[in-house]
Amino acid sequence: MKHLRYLLTMLLLLMSFALAGCDMFAQEEEEGEDILYVYSWGDYLSEEVLEQFEEETGIHVVLDEYDTNESMYPRIAEGAEAYDILCPSDYMINKLIHNELLQPLDFGKLPNARKYIGKDFFDQSKAFDWEGKYTVPYCWGTVGIMYNTSLVDEPVDSWAILWNEKYRDNILMQDSARDAIMIPLKLMGKSMNTMSEANLVKARDMLIDQKPLVQAYGVDDIRDKLSSGEAALGVIFSGEAINLMEANPDLKFQPAPKEGTNVWIDGWVIPRNARHVENAHKFIDFMCRPDIAADNFRRLGYSTPNIAVRELVEDELEDKAEIAFPPEEVYKGQESYSYLGEELDKIYTKLWLQVKVS
Repeated sequence: MKHLRYLLTMLLLLMSFALAGCDMFAQEEEEGEDILYVYSWGDYLSEEVLEQFEEETGIHVVLDEYDTNESMYPRIAEGAEAYDILCPSDYMINKLIHNELLQPLDFGKLPNARKYIGKDFFDQSKAFDWEGKYTVPYCWGTVGIMYNTSLVDEPVDSWAILWNEKYRDNILMQDSARDAIMIPLKLMGKSMNTMSEANLVKARDMLIDQKPLVQAYGVDDIRDKLSSGEAALGVIFSGEAINLMEANPDLKFQPAPKEGTNVWIDGWVIPRNARHVENAHKFIDFMCRPDIAADNFRRLGYSTPNIAVRELVEDELEDKAEIAFPPEEVYKGQESYSYLGEELDKIYTKLWLQVKVS
């Protein structure tokens, strides 16, 4: 009996070692897999470009998408899923760095990024990535007003038009706390990065006053409504303007109302728990190659910090070139969002919910 127990014990030990060995092997194998898990904004990567990356590298891309920075963040913070690469906006990159959820990039593996991404954009990124260690800028632009000239017959140069009774049930607003609250703050002459709860409450009240005029709060669906002529005015990101104007010639775009707006930068970053870091660097550098950046721009329309792209696409843009590559006066002196801390995050969420349920 003792011998039998001894043999059973040894057998169980051997099985546990074998299983542990299998787990270690599986982890090592996963590290070396030709795969890349990308978590990015919806409709932010050309399918053709992703296919070309897979063909050139043999690395399979698994793409998940989100519609706001705020919906993306919890999945990264909780660490339930190990993505290899993200593309958040400026203030959210700041938050990820602050909470130690990113790892530094190896710029020695990013020669295209160093050569073709404009120095001005790396400098601008230091507003949220202070040491310049975590981010490669990908797209940039402003938050502005798209308007239908068949329904709007007055100058669109101020955020105040979004409170004009004449456009009741014809206004589309972003379903995003930062982008929505920014607008009344600018109308009040306040910073979009104000730390004053009193100013934020006033902004909330202005949005509640505006609500009877608003047809819908949305994200991607705003594009569809504007394209089909279902609304007169909509708050959109500048990168959406070109494709919308091509879809509906009645549409025009105001990139920077006179009170000021947000100049945003979205960038590639690598999460702290990424498992395919080498593949992530290959992907970032691939996306910085001029021909790839140009192809991606043609598909998406978002302004690119890649200094070689304008020459490749300018002839195709005709009268829309200034939207894709705006003159300095559009963005000079404008603010970018900053991460304001966990407490103000909660305040923004609470105030925005109050607008939505009012």
